[in-house]
Amino acid sequence: MAIPRVRPGNYPAILSYGFRPFFLLGSLYAALTILAWLPMLSGRLETASGFAPVDWHIHEMIFGYVVAIITGFLLTAIPNWTGRLPVQGLPLLALALLWLAGRLAVFFSAEIGWLAAAVIDSAFLLAVAAAAAVEIVAGRNWRNLKVLAPVSVLFAANVMFHLEVRFAGGADMARRLGIGAAVLLVMIIGGRIIPSFTRNWLVRQNPGRLPVPFNRFDAATIGVSALAIAAWTFVPDHIASGLLLVGAGGLNIARLCRWAGERSWRDPLVLVLHVAYAFVPAGFMLAGLAALLPDAVPPAAGLHAFGTGAIGAMTLAVMARATLGHTGRDLHASNATCLVFVAVVVSAALRVAYSFMPGTTALLHASAGAWTLAFLGYTALYGGMLVRPRLRPRQPNPAPS
Repeated sequence: MAIPRVRPGNYPAILSYGFRPFFLLGSLYAALTILAWLPMLSGRLETASGFAPVDWHIHEMIFGYVVAIITGFLLTAIPNWTGRLPVQGLPLLALALLWLAGRLAVFFSAEIGWLAAAVIDSAFLLAVAAAAAVEIVAGRNWRNLKVLAPVSVLFAANVMFHLEVRFAGGADMARRLGIGAAVLLVMIIGGRIIPSFTRNWLVRQNPGRLPVPFNRFDAATIGVSALAIAAWTFVPDHIASGLLLVGAGGLNIARLCRWAGERSWRDPLVLVLHVAYAFVPAGFMLAGLAALLPDAVPPAAGLHAFGTGAIGAMTLAVMARATLGHTGRDLHASNATCLVFVAVVVSAALRVAYSFMPGTTALLHASAGAWTLAFLGYTALYGGMLVRPRLRPRQPNPAPS
């Protein structure tokens, strides 16, 4: 007998599955944070945060937005992996409120004190890791325990971020560690869903060369990439770090080429996953070249190829697909959805370009505008789906008597 996907209860549809509240909150927060960031950068807007504006911006994009989307994905994927019921109802509401409490604590950290802000903010990731571990262990789904490693690293990076800001005056290693952990999740989860979704579409629509299944090459690529990220985190300017990062970039280029993405161009929901993953090797290459050729490549280029490109575009692509699938809609990207995808990719490209031309503020504003358009666009297109019950399957018309 099939396990029911949700437990009946007296709660709104938005609390029936993890992706619903966290995709909605995350997409709104991604847009609003960037809208607030530019006035902060120019000194026209102040916060009650103990973080400098640039640290607040980086922290909230990683540990606010990105963590919300990772949580929504994990709380939705884990029931599919384990066959267990999802976290829903009051426990899901408690997690969402804990996330909101973290955002407020960071924003008002100068008022409540850095330690209280750090404890409240860090409690969310600890709760997410605990909830995920309980479900994976209870479902005896041992092979997926590996997703807890990047989540645990994100928790450690968040704690380190608060400590660095407090005792060093600004975050440095923690920002790279947080972004690196998120990139590893993109590599682990992307390595599962991109070839799978591509294969499913190609088998139906475009027979021919298919993606290569996960094998030792993929495992080796993830291993080398994790080592490169560790080197980038702690010794980003060392020549050995640069060589490791460039090597990881080359391996990820080869990995992406094995997934037959060029054959999926007719399905935007599949194609955008490949485009988003392309920012992973771009980030490794740019971060490596920043160490090897510091006069030619700025460190911010790799940082934003990873953050705005790989993480931003991949999360948005996964959010759109998961929302359609889990709310009973057809897996079809409308023209408006395609515009959302184009906007986030353009935002990433412009932000990387601005790293090379920091005097051209028009590039920064255009990147911020495209990012805001992408995430407000997702909210407008998919917000209604997230708060309404899943569509019922269409019943076939009865045969005429």
